[in-house]
Amino acid sequence: MYLSRVEIDTDNRQKIKDLSHLGAYHNWVERSFPAEIAEGERQRHLWRLDTLNGRNYLLLLSPEKPDLHEFERYGKPGTAISKDYEPFLSRLSEGQLLQFKLTANPVRRGGKSSSHPGSLIPCFAVDEQMKWLQGKAEKNGFELVAAEVVGHDRPLLRKKTHVALNRTVFEGRLKISNLDQFKAMLTSGIGREKAFGMGLMTVIPVD
Repeated sequence: MYLSRVEIDTDNRQKIKDLSHLGAYHNWVERSFPAEIAEGERQRHLWRLDTLNGRNYLLLLSPEKPDLHEFERYGKPGTAISKDYEPFLSRLSEGQLLQFKLTANPVRRGGKSSSHPGSLIPCFAVDEQMKWLQGKAEKNGFELVAAEVVGHDRPLLRKKTHVALNRTVFEGRLKISNLDQFKAMLTSGIGREKAFGMGLMTVIPVD
């Protein structure tokens, strides 16, 4: 697995004019793997948009290293980096305390009294979003120590469909309770709409 990052060239409006919806970012990610396109075998790529110190980044987790030239298509020249993720994964241990960040698409099933029973309904309320995260923690090998919603919006999925996704950003601390489940979650993502920038959790050890 490889964890890669590039700074989006937001200073060049002409260069990034196509990045007006999540589908455009998805296409950018896919085009960063020309060998997979040529072979007709696409692998799952987890990605998300991040802001750090006023700069905007595309963060990517993938089984193979991306073509850095393609990865910089909408990025600032020279800012694309890619690192082997396996050494970090191998240092994780059960009971370890980690700081985390997750961008996800929290949804719930509509109840019998709902206007759409059994259908998936976006979680808009913070308490519903936190309940969703707690449920995912129990199934993915970690316990929440402290967590909060730090961002929420509804970005456009594709330019012509006018369909928006419910995007929520969580931050906090967690403890690994099942190492195998936790590592599987880090590399496969959490929740729905992974192709469109949802489900990627990143963690760093707490000193």
